[in-house]
Amino acid sequence: MERKGTAKLLELLKIEKEMQTKWDHEHMFELDAAPPGSEESKKEKYLVTFPYPYMNGRLHLGHTFSMSKCEFAVGYQRLRGKRCLFPFGLHCTGMPIKACADKLLFEMNDFGFPPEFPPEEEEKKEAEKEVVIKDKAKGKKSKLKAKTGGLKYQWQIMASLGLSDEEIKKFADPNYWLYYFPPLCKEDLKSMGVKVDWRRTFITTDVNPYYDSFVRWQFWKLKEKNKVQFGKRYTIFSPKDGQPCMDHDRSTGEGVGPQEYTLIKLKVLKPFPSKLKPLENRDVFLVAATLRPETMYGQTNCWIHPDIKYVACELANGEVFVSTRRAARNMCYQGFTKEDGKMNVLMELVGQDIMGVALSGPLMTYDKIYTLPMLNIKEDKGTGVVTSVPSDAPDDFAALRDLKKKESMGSHSQLVSTSVHGQFDTPIWSQHQSMDSHSHLVSASVVEYS
Repeated sequence: MERKGTAKLLELLKIEKEMQTKWDHEHMFELDAAPPGSEESKKEKYLVTFPYPYMNGRLHLGHTFSMSKCEFAVGYQRLRGKRCLFPFGLHCTGMPIKACADKLLFEMNDFGFPPEFPPEEEEKKEAEKEVVIKDKAKGKKSKLKAKTGGLKYQWQIMASLGLSDEEIKKFADPNYWLYYFPPLCKEDLKSMGVKVDWRRTFITTDVNPYYDSFVRWQFWKLKEKNKVQFGKRYTIFSPKDGQPCMDHDRSTGEGVGPQEYTLIKLKVLKPFPSKLKPLENRDVFLVAATLRPETMYGQTNCWIHPDIKYVACELANGEVFVSTRRAARNMCYQGFTKEDGKMNVLMELVGQDIMGVALSGPLMTYDKIYTLPMLNIKEDKGTGVVTSVPSDAPDDFAALRDLKKKESMGSHSQLVSTSVHGQFDTPIWSQHQSMDSHSHLVSASVVEYS
């Protein structure tokens, strides 16, 4: 359907431009402190602030939506005769700008200038990783991802803004971002007609010594009052950048928080398998990560994936932990190793190398249990070592039953019964007796844990 005419639209835009020009010339929204004792100083005051938008791109519709609330509020209070002040800050601190600049450098080093990227191949669909979301409303959202438009390379993202190759090259310097996007942000906000005192706009970072000194003053005051302390805390950490990687620093995983597990130390008993023989005189433990340590007295075995790669790492106290490399790397940043951030890998293994190993552990009813195969263990979850408590976990119950049904395993000495809990039949488990019935096992878990 074609528009009949644009006369009304053009007239409204003309009025809008005239009014904005008038406001600008008359400094309509600039506000200074009134002289003490004057009539102006007796008027009620109203201050509006807006969360600083991040300057790694142009403003988008989400900013406009949020901004409208501040804009309407300050406009209404002005109509009521209050002295209204609306300053505006532009956020440049943090890792996103540095990360984007580094990506451009890497892309130029790897693909030349201007970069020639390889043809896109169909990406294999990866299994979704289980993540811990602090705020369920933010689970699959990301401000950084919203600005990428689904493009793979940083160069492509910058090109989508209409920038030439020569211009994009300048963004490899993080400081260039500070002088490119803030003026564009100010221009967009002025065209929107926001009631901001533009004398009071600023960027963050130490490039602005005034704001930097203000933030330093805040922290010194808080430290003097013993409100802040320096030390370590659990957080998402980036080894590459050498600092915490907060929500808006990530292209994916906004809202994800650290997951706390309890490690169950399952000591390897002699005789050691041939692959572990060099460590026979050491205390070697398979470490299982669990969220329910109170159930450990019901352990009947330990699950290992036969094809997953594991590593044996030496700890600061001389003990040796066997886990996936990913888990070992996580632990080396948590004070487990002699040198923070460095793993001392003694040997590499695959699950088959430690299958059938005898173990002893805390709170166990049995003198020893054994490692058995489970194929649905994920290398990117926990430690890759899973302790088995059939009395409390439908997955463990079904997997153990599957093994017992196999002719080659049914009478094997490494399979133990759960006699401590009896041989009672639990209907919801008995209906679905295979590890393949995943959805039913999940339902059983809900019933079991509720």
